[in-house]
Amino acid sequence: MSTTSDSGLPEALFVPERDGWLPTELSRGPWDPNSLHGGPVAALMVREMEQIEAAGQLRLARVTVELLRPVTLEPLLLSAGLVRPGRKIDLLEAELRLASDGNRVALARGLRIREAEVDFPDPGDEQLPELPDEVSTPAGTLPGAPIAYHSHGVEHRFLRGTFGVPGEMFDWTRLTVPVVPGEEPTPWQRTVAVADFGNGLSALVPFDGKSLFVNPDLTVHLFREPVGEWIGLDASTRTSPTGIGLAETDLWDRTGRLGRGLQSLYLERF
Repeated sequence: MSTTSDSGLPEALFVPERDGWLPTELSRGPWDPNSLHGGPVAALMVREMEQIEAAGQLRLARVTVELLRPVTLEPLLLSAGLVRPGRKIDLLEAELRLASDGNRVALARGLRIREAEVDFPDPGDEQLPELPDEVSTPAGTLPGAPIAYHSHGVEHRFLRGTFGVPGEMFDWTRLTVPVVPGEEPTPWQRTVAVADFGNGLSALVPFDGKSLFVNPDLTVHLFREPVGEWIGLDASTRTSPTGIGLAETDLWDRTGRLGRGLQSLYLERF
């Protein structure tokens, strides 16, 4: 089985490796060339939770991923199970470990709620943001730059703001490769895969090596299933003098708003 596409890039974010998964270069993050971006990690863990059969017509409403330590570019073992079964609400849990030593690198919990036709008012009257025609080029795609998730695994179209320029930003984003080979990403996988961009898009300081604003977690709430490939990220960051911040991202698809992403931030100055 080929592990590269016609472009010469890997065919997916992860490829099978014995009893687990091997991250490809397309899952690499911006902070360390040997560590993964949180988006691919979240998408792989959601995929594992989606394999768990539900007792009724339930769907994911919330996922929280705890990034316990850097997830390195090496074989990974993944498991998931049902923590709290139910026909109206259930709770799932997934665990990611390094195959080399068994150390846990990430935990995830998913809340599923039953789906049913319920007549409830919704004030969703926001204007749908436009999708720019031109592809945007983020930092890191210059000749000689290493292959990375933000620059090679997704496509960006910036509606407001510019990657690398401090401030709030709106970015339409879509995966350009599947999470795993030969498998169409689910709506939830597409969404969590890009929701982790929020803190980078809305960074209040440059990516110049003088500051850190990393997120040890990611929480995504979706009140409806996303439609289509494109996920809109309306991101902003708040900080405090205590070295702790919060990135908030309103999530959209091409039919309207669909939820929100939240990231706690560890802030550091060098």
